[in-house]
Amino acid sequence: MANPFVHMELNTPDQAKAKSFYGDLFGWTFEEMDMGPAGTYSTFKPDNGPGGGIFSIPDAPTAKAWLPYIGVENLKSATDKAISLGAKLLMRDQEVPGHGWFSILTDPTGATIALWESKK
Repeated sequence: MANPFVHMELNTPDQAKAKSFYGDLFGWTFEEMDMGPAGTYSTFKPDNGPGGGIFSIPDAPTAKAWLPYIGVENLKSATDKAISLGAKLLMRDQEVPGHGWFSILTDPTGATIALWESKK
């Protein structure tokens, strides 16, 4: 499959409760990453498939939701193409230092997705 899902991310108002639930349900373990004033980002990586993260940012565009990230070769061109096909831009070309860049959009049906370009 071209452009697979590469990361899943949960924004939740209760990070500890979500980590407890998913840890107990699936056996996931978490690694904590300090995001400075934004709080803590808890990453997980199951044995198979994409990993992800759990965080709490109340005013984020994906509050209380899972956000799937889809891998792309060129973030700018993929974001521009999505917009030309009817997507609405929520956040453009955000860098995750040392890892890559992402944009967040809603598709024409209102579903939220993120596009991800890994650092080469």
